[in-house]
Amino acid sequence: MRYSRVYVEITNICNRSCSFCHGTKREARRMTEGEFSHILSELEGLTEYIYLHVMGEPLTHPDLVRYIQLTSSRGFKVAITTNGVLLPTRAEELLSSGVYKVNISLHSFEGDNEADFIRYLEGCFDFADRASQAGILTVLRLWNRGSDFGRNTDILGLLRERFPDGEWCEGARGYRIGHRLHLEWGERFGWPDADGVCLGERVFCYGLSDHFGILSDGTLIPCCLDADGVISLGNAYTGSVREILDSKRAMAIHEGFSRGSAVEQLCQRCPYARRFKV
Repeated sequence: MRYSRVYVEITNICNRSCSFCHGTKREARRMTEGEFSHILSELEGLTEYIYLHVMGEPLTHPDLVRYIQLTSSRGFKVAITTNGVLLPTRAEELLSSGVYKVNISLHSFEGDNEADFIRYLEGCFDFADRASQAGILTVLRLWNRGSDFGRNTDILGLLRERFPDGEWCEGARGYRIGHRLHLEWGERFGWPDADGVCLGERVFCYGLSDHFGILSDGTLIPCCLDADGVISLGNAYTGSVREILDSKRAMAIHEGFSRGSAVEQLCQRCPYARRFKV
C-alpha cells in the first residue's frame, strides 16, 4: 500500500457555510455510481482506507450508504467526516452501512439560537453513543482551539453530562471517552489560497507521500486542502491514477516536500503546512 488513505469527494455540496471553511468556487456536483465504482477500481492496491470527503457534506449525497457498501465490499475501510446536522435523519441507515469511522466536526455549528445549538449537539451525541456501541470508530472533533469564544467549555460540559460513566482518559490530542469513542482537540487552521500571501518555499507536507485526493469531477489533487483543485494533476475518470501519481509534476511535488521545499505556488501559500517540521 503506497498511501495511508485517499480522500474521495463524492459531493462538493454542503448544507452549511461555516466561517472556518474555505469553501469552493467549483460547480456543484455529485459523483455518480459509475464514476465512483471506476475510482474504486483505480484505487485497489494503493490504500486500505478511503475517506469520502474533501469539500462538501457526504450526508447530502442520497447514495452515500450505497457507496459505503460498495467500498467495503472491495475490501477498503471507509471513513466519513460530517458536520453532524443530518445525523438524526440518516442515523439508522448509516449505523448499518458498514462504515468504519465517522468524524463529527462539532465546530461546524455556528448558529446563534441556543435551542438549535443544544438540539444539534444532542443529535450528534446520541449518534456517537449508538455508533461506538455498534463498533464504529467515532471521533467528535473540536478543531477550533483559540477561536471558540468559550463555547468549547460548554460543549465539554454537556458531553460529560451525556457520558458521565465515560473513561475520560486525556491524551495529547483530546479524550478517550470510551471504547471507540473519542473527543479530539485541534487548532483552527488556515487553508491554502491561490490569492493568499506567499509564505516561502521552505515547507514540508504529507501530500502525495501519505495521501492524495480525488474531487467530484475526477480531478486528482495532491492534498485534501486543495479546495478548488488548483493543483490538477490529471483526471481519474479519463486517466490511470497510477500514471498520474507517477507523472513528472506529481513526482516533483513529492520530491520537493522530501527536501522540505514547496514547488507549487499554492503550497507556498499554505498556512496549514507550517505546522510540520522541515
